[in-house]
Amino acid sequence: MNEEKQNTDQKALQINFDKARYGTFAEIGAGQEVARWFFRAGGAASTVAKTISAYDMTVSDAIYGPAERYVSRQRLQAMLNYEFDLVVQRLDKPRGDQTAFFAFANTVATCSFGRQAEGHGWLGIRFQGSPRQRPSEIIIHVRMLDTEAVREQEALGIVGVNLIHGAFYRNTSPVTLIASLMDGLSSERVEVDLIRFAGPCFAGVDNRLMALQLVEQKLTEATMFTAEGESVIPGEMLYKKPVLVERGSFRPLTNPMLEMLERAHEQFVKEPALAGETPVTLLEMTLRQLQVADVIDHGDFLDRVDTLRALKWPVLISSFRRYHRLVQYLGRHTQKMIGLPLGLARVRNILDEKFYTDLDGGIMESLGQLLRTGVKLYAYPWRNHETGQVFTLDTLEVPPNVRHLYAHLVENHFVEEIKSYTPEFLTVNSNVVLAKLQSGDAAWEQMVPAPIAEVIKAKKLFGFK
Repeated sequence: MNEEKQNTDQKALQINFDKARYGTFAEIGAGQEVARWFFRAGGAASTVAKTISAYDMTVSDAIYGPAERYVSRQRLQAMLNYEFDLVVQRLDKPRGDQTAFFAFANTVATCSFGRQAEGHGWLGIRFQGSPRQRPSEIIIHVRMLDTEAVREQEALGIVGVNLIHGAFYRNTSPVTLIASLMDGLSSERVEVDLIRFAGPCFAGVDNRLMALQLVEQKLTEATMFTAEGESVIPGEMLYKKPVLVERGSFRPLTNPMLEMLERAHEQFVKEPALAGETPVTLLEMTLRQLQVADVIDHGDFLDRVDTLRALKWPVLISSFRRYHRLVQYLGRHTQKMIGLPLGLARVRNILDEKFYTDLDGGIMESLGQLLRTGVKLYAYPWRNHETGQVFTLDTLEVPPNVRHLYAHLVENHFVEEIKSYTPEFLTVNSNVVLAKLQSGDAAWEQMVPAPIAEVIKAKKLFGFK
């Protein structure tokens, strides 16, 4: 059977024919949508030890323990732990020497008569790569984008079968496994915005790279991980929170980039709309900013992430080329204020009409989406490295045809100048820093924050000499 062309039925049948695999299906929220494929394919008795749906919250708590939320990573983890331990406890003695046990689980909220919100859920599998091997695990979070419950249920079943099949037969190539999650589906139906691998089958797998793969392979537009490298759902961290996000290549992060963020933060927290609430501060890298010579160098990506860990801020990886797409995405998770620190050179680019020829509404459409209610740009002064001239919000030169538009944005405080900055920082250029770092010129150390310089030297990042 050609794996490259297998449909969902064929994948389920292949697993049913695999006498070395045996386990449990525990599903909450959309019916037995994954287990159903195995029963329908035929031969499920060779694969399915038990199926269970603990819909009632009291019943679910009695089995898996209480949870703050039923559609959560916490609940999924409790299900996997309980069901895997139980199947091994009951069946290891009679057949553990020849069987690799597994437990698949999901907890999902689909659209329904009483719930019109977007469907989403957690799916996971804990499995033995071979009999009596310490278990490995894959966890994913999905957004289900169909508008009908029956379509969401179908999509959930397909992605669940893809996950189980990938765990069994593609675990030596996590990149290929990630791609296979969308077999039989499209980005219009399902988005996978988190994945986490663990256990002996995935020894050496860096989950930060796997998060990047989700965006590279177009399973999602954006994914996020904490400073510690732990994958998180953006919605969980951003939900109903004000957000301050700085976009950059961070190769490496320099003193002016850090100062721009810190000064913007000082002004952002004083905004009346925040009412004293502490904002979430993010660093964002786009796929385009990760490209070196039009190729994404994964080692270089990890170098950047390793340096950013020193600042203890979460990192967002996205496919958003324009700022207004980033704002739209953040607005999906929060209605609170959004702050964007950026250099004046980028403000000038935002006002350049040539970047919006593909939009029906051109620059006005982009600005309307970018500067919606509750969004503010914090502009850091810019120095022209060729002429040495320093530009501020008052002296920035923009094309004549957008001069009145620029004045409108400034006068109505859509753009606010960063008021306090270090003039000598304006001479720092990331490309120069990188060249000095790679040539052995120690002058670069004064151009980047001390914690980042220490990480670069200790780990010899970015080709440090």
